[in-house]
Amino acid sequence: MQHEAPFLSDIANGAPDGRAFWLTTDDQVKIRVGVWNAQAGKGTVLLFPGRTEYIEKYAHAAADLSEAGYATLAIDWRGQGLADRLIDDPMIGHVAQFRDYQHDVAAALRAAQDMDLPQPWFLIAHSMGGGIGLRSLQEGLPVRGCVFTGPMWGILLAGGLRPVAWTLTRVSRMLGIGATLSPGTRGTAYVTSEPFEDNTLTTDPTMYAFMQEQLNRHPELSLGGPSMNWLHEALLDTRSIAQRPSPALPCLTYLGGNERIVDAARIRDRMAAWPDGNLIEVPGAEHEVLMETPAIRNQVMAEIIGFFATHGTTAQPSTPDGSERRTA
Repeated sequence: MQHEAPFLSDIANGAPDGRAFWLTTDDQVKIRVGVWNAQAGKGTVLLFPGRTEYIEKYAHAAADLSEAGYATLAIDWRGQGLADRLIDDPMIGHVAQFRDYQHDVAAALRAAQDMDLPQPWFLIAHSMGGGIGLRSLQEGLPVRGCVFTGPMWGILLAGGLRPVAWTLTRVSRMLGIGATLSPGTRGTAYVTSEPFEDNTLTTDPTMYAFMQEQLNRHPELSLGGPSMNWLHEALLDTRSIAQRPSPALPCLTYLGGNERIVDAARIRDRMAAWPDGNLIEVPGAEHEVLMETPAIRNQVMAEIIGFFATHGTTAQPSTPDGSERRTA
């Protein structure tokens, strides 16, 4: 059962009819979901944000989807946004096990069913949400097609740092200090502590300033670096999902040409083998293509909406046609 939750309309520029709800997961964690255009006629997009993100950040994407006739349901994952923070320091991103995010997915699906959000359902998943989303798909998430942007199917680490990260995070668990910050990260939000110049998220200064303003107005949404335990679990989970095949679903994946956060090689490898998948590499773009310049955002959203329209009336996934690659 869902209950009304705060929806921060002052920072949610976009679709005007957004509402938010509290949900309680099977393991008794309170999360928040945002819903736009619930009476849409063409279907519903399940939007899985990345680490540190929150539902209002995607109001502009929901507005585009609403204009095209789709409802949107976005999730504040446990440990971020206005969902329950899981350790004493609310600025450290933490999770006990990565599989716990599947409890959040299950609660969101129940809410979508209870609200009778229109079918068919689709998925848009970004970064950490892309890792969560791929596991959800591998376990039967009931969607007609999926879109990933900069999915976290691997974490970008220099070759020599990967074994160090495995060792440090494993030892931190043994010593009971898994809730401490991972080395090289800080307990402040990235966009409010780093200048726009050479940032790893977007090449659009207006969008970067907008994200800064969102957190300046509502610092309760802020989140800093991940905990040692989060990093260990992320390494385990990305290795686990890499060993499982892609689902028999049409898939569209976007990769920024200047990606510096997730492992681009893992993305290319999976999409090369996804039977009904298409990888679009966006020259010059950073990690968040949905937060890029207006020209990039408009093109990407038009392609996504076209993808949903193509597959929204197909009862079964389309016939595989290989791993076509093209450049946006």
